[in-house]
Parts: sequence; C-alpha cells; structure tokens
Amino acid sequence: MRQGIDAVLIAGPTASGKSAAALAMAKRLGDTIINADSMQVYRELAVLTARPSPDEMTAVPHRIYGTVPASQAYSVGRWLEDASAAIAEARSEGRVPILAGGTGLYFKALLEGLSPIPDIPPETRAFWRERSESLGTEGLYRELASRDPVMAAQVRPTDPQRIVRALEVIDATGVSLAQWQGAEGSPMLRSDTVLKLVVAPERDVVYRAIDSRFDRMIAAGALDEVDALMALDLDPGLPAMRAHGVRELAAYLAGAMTLDEAAAKAKTETRRYAKRQMTWLKRFMADWVWVPDADAAIASVSAELSPSP
Repeated sequence: MRQGIDAVLIAGPTASGKSAAALAMAKRLGDTIINADSMQVYRELAVLTARPSPDEMTAVPHRIYGTVPASQAYSVGRWLEDASAAIAEARSEGRVPILAGGTGLYFKALLEGLSPIPDIPPETRAFWRERSESLGTEGLYRELASRDPVMAAQVRPTDPQRIVRALEVIDATGVSLAQWQGAEGSPMLRSDTVLKLVVAPERDVVYRAIDSRFDRMIAAGALDEVDALMALDLDPGLPAMRAHGVRELAAYLAGAMTLDEAAAKAKTETRRYAKRQMTWLKRFMADWVWVPDADAAIASVSAELSPSP
C-alpha cells in the first residue's frame, strides 16, 4: 500500500459530491470504489439513489452497487461481509480501496466493529412483523416497555423499526439489545492506516444540489423506476421502499398529488435527511479531515496516495 495508507474513507451528506470525488480519485490512481451507502445496494433503485452510471462503473472497478434485490432487507452485518471481500479483492490486485457513501453506521462499524448480535430466526421476525400490524406503533412500544425497559428508554416511541428490532432481539436471545450493543466488536480497518475524509459543503450548497439532482432524476426515468418498484408489491416496511422519493412519486402515480407537489415534498424530505446526516457526522466523525467540496477531497487523497517515484 502507498505511504502507509491502506484505505480511503469518504463520507458526507447526500449530494455533497462524494461519488464524483471517489470516481476522479480512482481514475487518477487506479483504485477500486466500494459502496458505503445503504440505498445504492438495491438493484431496482439506480436512478433515485444516484447510483454511478454503467459507464462510470466500467471505467474503474465498483463494488457492492445494485447487488441486492429490493425484496431483501440489507443489514450492516451483511455489508461488512461484502465490504471485507471487496477490500481483500482490491488489495490482492494492488489497488487501494476507496469506500464512499453517506451511511455513517457503515464507517463506524468498519473502524470499531459490530456488536456480535446473533441472527434472528425468520419465524421470530415474521411474528413481530405481524404483531406490528395488529398492535400499531403505540402498542408495540408498550410491549417493549414491559419486556425491555432499558431499550424502551433509548428508542423513540414513534420509531416502529427500532422498536421491532429491539423486540426481536429480546425475544430470540433473552438479552436486551442494549446489552448486545455494549459488547466489544472487532474493527475491520485500523484507524491509523486509513485516510478519513468528510466532504461537507455549506448547507445551502447541499440543498441546491439536492433540488437540481432530483429534477435530473425525474428526467432520467425516476417515475418509471418507482412504477416498476410498486409493481413488485413489496412490504412497505422494507428499506428500499423508504428510499427518498419513492413514497412521493408513488403518490403521484396513484393520483394522490401532482408531480410538482411530489417533487417538492421529496426535495424537502431529502434536505431534512441531509441535515440529520450532518448532525451525525459532526458527532461521530469530528476527528476526520473535513473538506468543503469534492475538489478539496481529490487534492487531499492525491497528495497522500500518489505513487512514490
């Protein structure tokens, strides 16, 4: 590996320029890009997740993009397995892996490890999905408060996904999710041998980029993509069904709102998401190198990873 750096991590809010920076770096340095975005893994969501184009993925090696069907719920644990294989492949070819994406938990798991929570049996998952439908979020939360008050104090009463997850774990293992999360994991990468960047433009720059990008998505076929996704008749609780823009464009296709209304709402929700991402990044990645745009990220990486003469 070059100059003691064996991986590059590029985080940042949505529409900040992470993918463009990673592509430019990989083209210049001959490296491999590995996806660290929880939505770009889904096969059916190329347009709405701003997945790299086929031409871009042909230009340099890309891994873990569009590999998972929308009918599956992709987990952090599964991503770590896939990322481990992709990192090993890149290194075997003499390439530096560049992991780029907006899912902060993926990067956290890479550097700190993942709590060793055992797999939950399918029948347990099915049971709590059914209970979720019959009890509703309020009823689920009461159930959690009764069975696992420690986790009940840590989750929002209005967050059904985390409530169900906590109930699945306590039901399947008899141990609180809080206790599992306190267990020490094994990091995949050493923090002192990776270059860690956060691409963080000013908020108004990110917001403008979100708005213009969504307009381009509409022009590029996002409506057809959502129409095809809805035709699969998937569980609305699946992660792919919660991708930004899916719900709003589905409402337009169903005649519940105009296209302008759907686009405006999708843009607003995406901007709110970007704001939450920035809050998370400031909390957990304060010690990373923060750069204002993709050009600055490219300059930082080029200086560190340029091959020695």
